[in-house]
Amino acid sequence: MKKIILLACISSVSLFNAQIKFEKGYFINNSGKKSEVLIKNLDWKNNPTEFEYKIEGSADIKRENIANIQEFGIGSESKYVRKKVMIDYSSEQLSDMSYERKPQFEEKTVFLKYIIDGKADLLYYENSEIQKFFFNINNSETKQLIYKSYYIDTNQIAHNEDYKKQLAEILNCGVENKKIDAAKYKTKDLANLFMRYNSCSDGNVAINYNQPAEKADLFNLNIRPGINFSSFEVTNSLYSPYSSAETTKFDRKTSFRIGIEAEFILPFNKNKWALFVEPTYQYYKTEKESIAYAGQYFETKSTREVDYKSIEVPFGVRYYFFLNNKSKIFLNAAYIMDLELNSKLKMDFTEIKIDSGSNLAFGVGYKYNDRFLVELRATTQRNLLQNYLYMTSKYQTISLILGYTLF
Repeated sequence: MKKIILLACISSVSLFNAQIKFEKGYFINNSGKKSEVLIKNLDWKNNPTEFEYKIEGSADIKRENIANIQEFGIGSESKYVRKKVMIDYSSEQLSDMSYERKPQFEEKTVFLKYIIDGKADLLYYENSEIQKFFFNINNSETKQLIYKSYYIDTNQIAHNEDYKKQLAEILNCGVENKKIDAAKYKTKDLANLFMRYNSCSDGNVAINYNQPAEKADLFNLNIRPGINFSSFEVTNSLYSPYSSAETTKFDRKTSFRIGIEAEFILPFNKNKWALFVEPTYQYYKTEKESIAYAGQYFETKSTREVDYKSIEVPFGVRYYFFLNNKSKIFLNAAYIMDLELNSKLKMDFTEIKIDSGSNLAFGVGYKYNDRFLVELRATTQRNLLQNYLYMTSKYQTISLILGYTLF
């Protein structure tokens, strides 16, 4: 088990280094000079304050930051511009939400991300605490579209939706008021309004940087059969008043498992991160001959049996390493809840109900053409007798899993 985890860690470091991907882009410095370079594309979730780049044909990696750069972009995928703006830092978290309807503006210099680039620009800013949209018309002052949640009293929340009033004032061509009233403070809704206005106001087609994200397939349903190689042992500290704790080691068994996995691809960092849940049926059944009351007058032969069936429900996180357009390697880790199904352990002449606990799983795998996959997964030890004070057990599995993505 330790060797497998160590191998996974070494592999992840090597693959992560191999994943450093520089793509064609540009930046404009404070003097207005534009440089065509290769920029490390991290597909930032939070707006960056710096980036790494290198000159084409050179291996030297350099770094630039917001103090020296007024604009940068990566191909047709993303574009950022430096702006000094007033940002409302009011929290949307219930524990930190205020009773004040008005925004709490602070002046800050940030890189804003273009959503729509045209006569009317829609821009976006996100950090670990807030998500805000900004706009400007004909390169005018960049302002925030105002949206804020606040408490009316301890049991009631209201929403300041002044962004709808702002949109009604600035998007005065090709955009109906009912469209504005129905628009949520979300990228897709706002982008549609700005695209309509740009098309109407000057006939030119604006650049919509949100289109690739809208087309991305961010959900997979996978069927995952496989083989389990499982071991099990029981320790009974009260087996005999005349001896120390006794441990029974059952044979390692090979069994079938079948799971159905729902995978949710996170829409940032080039779709390398995913969350998954995989309800899985698995079983382990074996028996072993033993000597009951060994060394005593009424010593006798008996059989110890385990019949364990369950639905495992791993909740996990996965990271993909893209090798090329069709191949990728992944690492994942999961917390497993276990729902046992009428499982029993027989120790000599006593039948014990199995009540299993939770454990962790770690896996490494390969996926081809976004359809076929293979994974090697190892779990930490699971106690199947968690409700017994003087008995404990160790159940552990290594799995070879095949998979097919249904959609």
